[in-house]
Amino acid sequence: MVGGAGFIGSHLVERLLAEGHSVDVVDDLSTGSLANLADARALGGELTIHTLDATAHEFAALVALRAPEVVYHLGWMPPGTSAARSATAALKAMLEVLEAVRQLGPAKVVTAVPAVALYGDVATSDLPVKEGVAWSPMGVRGVMARAIVDLLGVYRAEHAVEFTVLALGNVYGPRQRADGGVVAAFAAALRDRVSPMMHGDGRQTRDFIFIDDAVDALVRAAHRGGGLVVNIGTGTATSIRDLWAMMAGPDGKQPVPAPRRPNDVTRFSLSPTRARIHLAWAPWTELSFGLRSLRP
Repeated sequence: MVGGAGFIGSHLVERLLAEGHSVDVVDDLSTGSLANLADARALGGELTIHTLDATAHEFAALVALRAPEVVYHLGWMPPGTSAARSATAALKAMLEVLEAVRQLGPAKVVTAVPAVALYGDVATSDLPVKEGVAWSPMGVRGVMARAIVDLLGVYRAEHAVEFTVLALGNVYGPRQRADGGVVAAFAAALRDRVSPMMHGDGRQTRDFIFIDDAVDALVRAAHRGGGLVVNIGTGTATSIRDLWAMMAGPDGKQPVPAPRRPNDVTRFSLSPTRARIHLAWAPWTELSFGLRSLRP
């Protein structure tokens, strides 16, 4: 698993170990942390951690040696990193993963992309977004997400490398870095007892998906959804200011207004219909319940 020491990756590692799978984590620890894997280590099981960049020459040899059935690639452009600086590295890492799997033989690649960046601003009439909606990538992350999907399609057509791409809503939960998403930023502000930044008027909506639900979709994608991009969301749009109200309560501090970010999508939610059909997956965690796991 590339990026297994990150937020989503570490939770996925725990789930796979709990189900009896052996897991190799490949992570250069530039944004991930070994501390994220402390609970996974406590589970026992077959967990091996390799402090390694996926673009290193040793990566292909490691894949050939371990011969995995599934390669999860969750580290191609982690949140909180400069998209412009990491774009080249992201493409190179994806190509290295695909080449390693091509040489290995019958293994599958499962990866995730940020749905908001991939789809961009969508007409209100098309919400919640279904996979048939045309992509309108926003910023470098959106362009990179589309490029990743296109690369996977080429390797599937030309080299029979199977894949599933999960287009994720705003994933949140324990162990997420404060710069990893708005929920994590708000949780950090509550923990530090300071006012959070609110970019724009806070009316922008997002589809918030709890980490356990996202991990369940990733596990199912190992053997389902071949050749597909599958949306992983709840179908419910929640505004940023309503999110803060839910987290802070009536006595919470007023957010500090800040300029709206470039490429900030106005309204967004994802239809989970394809996920129900092809992954036998559906979200089950209500936002109010998931947020309780982040209370200081």
